[in-house]
Amino acid sequence: MVLLKSKEILKIGQQAPSFELIGVDSKAYALADFKGKSVLVIFMCNHCPYVIPQIPTIKKIAEKYKEKIVVIGINSNDARKYPDDSYDNMILFAEKNKLNFPYLYDDTQEIAKAWGAQCTPDPFLIDKKGKLAWHGRLNNALNPGEKATQQDMDEAITELLSTGKVTKEFLPSQGCSIKWK
Repeated sequence: MVLLKSKEILKIGQQAPSFELIGVDSKAYALADFKGKSVLVIFMCNHCPYVIPQIPTIKKIAEKYKEKIVVIGINSNDARKYPDDSYDNMILFAEKNKLNFPYLYDDTQEIAKAWGAQCTPDPFLIDKKGKLAWHGRLNNALNPGEKATQQDMDEAITELLSTGKVTKEFLPSQGCSIKWK
């Protein structure tokens, strides 16, 4: 396990790279499907000890803002070297954790590279115009077992929805590196 902090590669105000990926429900999802809506894209996986404790936070965000933003999880890990992250195991992970958001498979890793995703979890908040509004951590519980005292993504979403932009400075996410091919 390699601990990594995310870096700002996709810049605030840049157009979010498009994608079309298959979800664990066997449906195809494209970023274009959500035109005119704010979207939270979180690069994640099934086995990361930094992702697993954040699943309740992600589900709470998806529930709290379900009428206002779309939450999407994307797994870009190399499933050949890390079989726990295979598409079939993604389906099991989604069922076990009762995910209330689409969980998509980036088998080619092209989407993670286009977005500049580096670790799991790595969240990107996109505004209604399809541009990056904020890239940063979900909260300040950066290590497994820590209790969050600051909900950074929730604050960013609230600000985006009320003002149309996020003034919060970049706060890197921390987790396992994406498992590249």
